[in-house]
Amino acid sequence: MSIMQRQILIGALFSLIVFVLFSVMFFMAFPLGNWSSLWEQKVADLPFIYIVPSMSILAGVCFGAFSGFFWKKQFMTIETAIRELEKGRSLPSKQQVLPEIHDIWIRIEKVQNQMLEQIKLSQKLANEKAEDQEKVIQEMVSQERNRLARELHDSVSQQLFAASMMMSAITESRPAADDRETKQLKLVEETIHQSQLEMRALLLHLRPVALKGKTLQEGVQELLMELLQKVTMNIKWKIEPIPLDKGVEDHLFRILQESVSNTLRHAKASSLDVLIIKRDSFVIMRVSDDGVGFEMNEGKTGSYGLQNMHERAVEIGGTLKIVSLKNKGTRLEVKVPVLAVEGDGD
Repeated sequence: MSIMQRQILIGALFSLIVFVLFSVMFFMAFPLGNWSSLWEQKVADLPFIYIVPSMSILAGVCFGAFSGFFWKKQFMTIETAIRELEKGRSLPSKQQVLPEIHDIWIRIEKVQNQMLEQIKLSQKLANEKAEDQEKVIQEMVSQERNRLARELHDSVSQQLFAASMMMSAITESRPAADDRETKQLKLVEETIHQSQLEMRALLLHLRPVALKGKTLQEGVQELLMELLQKVTMNIKWKIEPIPLDKGVEDHLFRILQESVSNTLRHAKASSLDVLIIKRDSFVIMRVSDDGVGFEMNEGKTGSYGLQNMHERAVEIGGTLKIVSLKNKGTRLEVKVPVLAVEGDGD
């Protein structure tokens, strides 16, 4: 039974009981001489004994209907608030309610605030857990990459170096008359040399040098000095000391590493030029080589490294431009705006 039906029934019964009690008290105080007059006396062509109780019951039904509608509206307000709370939504605007209902509403709002705090705490814990797991995974990946890099450097890299030295000795000791075998040995020597470059590029990928508190200038110089000692390539650089945010320095350094790695693996270049300067509120990093180059359409569709460099440049608000010509070399240029620090006179 709904609250509306219940209130109507209660109102009708209450009015009927009040009518009966009032009638008993009235007739006890003023007894009738002839009780048949109750049936004989008519109101609107109906006996008095019918019309008066009917009017009383009708009044009770109307009062009950009004009361039921009022309480239904009050309870609907609470029900709507609880339903929205159950769905995790914000509570609707507070309506005109009785003081008792208002107190319930206040308690529902407190419950909602507590639930929101619990949700925020749960999400914070989940984020911290995910970050901790990511750090652990990154640490494990870094350790495994370092282990592979050490093993490759201590085994395969050393063997390639030994093979290269032996092939150089064999080639130099060969008589100049045997052109065919000499060309074959030269080809093997070049293949070993290219494999060495591939191995150095692979080691650069597996164990990338991090800045670790160094400035961009110091980190790039250290990287290029190390490469200069390991590869037979003419490497030149010009790096200006430019104060940059740590995130910008790290992304530029990673882009440079990726570019140098691509040069070692694919360019077959004899020279490498690196330029990092600041001009007109922009930091410009340019990496050029005189290698074999590539078709730009092929590079855009087939190279994960180029895509990775482009994404890193976009993340720091910069642009990346690559110009490459077949057998004429490749030039990569990254241009990043340098935001003025508040209070900086530059």
